[in-house]
Amino acid sequence: MRGRTLSAGVALAVFAGMTVTLAAQPVVASPTTATTMARPIAATVAALAAPDISVTNVQAHLTQFNSIATNNGGNRRAGSAGYTASLAYVKSRLQSAGYTVSEQYCSSCRYPSNNLIAEWRGGPTDQVVMFGAHLDGVSAGPGINDNATGSATLLENALVLAAQNPTMTKKVRFAWWTDEEQGLNGSRFYVNSLSSTQRGYIKGYYNFDMVGSVNGGYFINRVTSTTAAPLKAYWDSLGLQPEENVEGQGRSDDYYFQQAGIPTSGYAAGASARKTSAQAAKWGGTANAAYDPCYHRSCDTTANVSATVLNRAADGVAYALWQLAVSGGTPTCTGGQVIGNGGFESGSTPWTASSGVITNSSSQPARSGSYKAWLGGNGSSSTESLSQSVTVPAGCASYTLSFWLHIDTAETTGSTAYDRLTVQVGSTTLATYSNLNAAAGYTQRSFNVAGFAGQTVTLKFTGTEDSSLQTSFVLDDVALQAS
Repeated sequence: MRGRTLSAGVALAVFAGMTVTLAAQPVVASPTTATTMARPIAATVAALAAPDISVTNVQAHLTQFNSIATNNGGNRRAGSAGYTASLAYVKSRLQSAGYTVSEQYCSSCRYPSNNLIAEWRGGPTDQVVMFGAHLDGVSAGPGINDNATGSATLLENALVLAAQNPTMTKKVRFAWWTDEEQGLNGSRFYVNSLSSTQRGYIKGYYNFDMVGSVNGGYFINRVTSTTAAPLKAYWDSLGLQPEENVEGQGRSDDYYFQQAGIPTSGYAAGASARKTSAQAAKWGGTANAAYDPCYHRSCDTTANVSATVLNRAADGVAYALWQLAVSGGTPTCTGGQVIGNGGFESGSTPWTASSGVITNSSSQPARSGSYKAWLGGNGSSSTESLSQSVTVPAGCASYTLSFWLHIDTAETTGSTAYDRLTVQVGSTTLATYSNLNAAAGYTQRSFNVAGFAGQTVTLKFTGTEDSSLQTSFVLDDVALQAS
């Protein structure tokens, strides 16, 4: 895991599969071993016949990575001999198992070196489920928990998939990234190399970074999302009560997939953050101690891994893979327009609006028909809102929220945003517009909201004005198209 948090802009994919509120506000354009299993694996898990992944085999891969580091200067840093040998080991095993394997040279990496991409045969090429982990470590040590554990977990899952050779309903792609520790450079290079069409083919990216921490927790990226559902279902079946991976947000290779609008999730067991008393009571281990006491240190060896935590991660990957790509766990897209009465011509239903917001007043023309939503325009201190709860279908290739917006104002100062319209998703602001964005006519505004697939959300627009001089925010033809 990279050691510094990236600063991110609005990343809608974070919310994939969550039940959130979409609110509109103006954008000024400008463990030691964990506790024993609490109950048997749920019948739904067993029914999918996902294979049991041998933790002994995963540990054997860790031993290989540790030996590679020992024989190559003590580390597996990107661009080093240790990294090259690690890639060669994974590639050889995959090729022997029958994978189509390719290397991608990351020319923009701090330590230029190769990503490794492997695809299994079968499954539609435009329906890809992707599993990734960074293969590099830091120069301080062999990097076994960080991140040979993720790399080995995916390698053994790939080998088991090949050995069982089931009928595939999705294309499965595995990736081992270079130069993660220097800034997520390998995965960024890969995402940037994809066309928009190729990005659209990837229906979910799952990241595994540090999945064997000795004082570990059970963390899932975007734990309440639709994308995370199979990972969470498996750990729920063990009674583990997983939590959101707060420590890892923006710090691993899912980040650039998320920024590109690709739904993401993944497992983690924790890095240098400290386990709380509540977590220790729930999962075992030591409270107020780091999840990984050897994070980015020379002691990050095979001794720095919990077999219990590692085993639960490896089996959870297999469960998710089988549900998503073998048993067809992804819903079929129903598509179409999700917003009701988007042109405001059918009264107020299903909108919830401040008094007078939905109107046919001739003072502000509609873009089409007679009605529109008019927020502001009062010339005095006021707040008005417009909202609608919608259910976004899952399984579609694209999701576009759009609306037409006209802004006019009596404000005369050209540099101060006095009045605002905000568009939000939950607590996240999609956009804020102000009197500074005033212009003749309507302009269409569009947002990729693929991250909300499978969710029930509330779309909300909020207009606020100061004590003098009006600004009108006029909305029409609101749509959320899934296809």
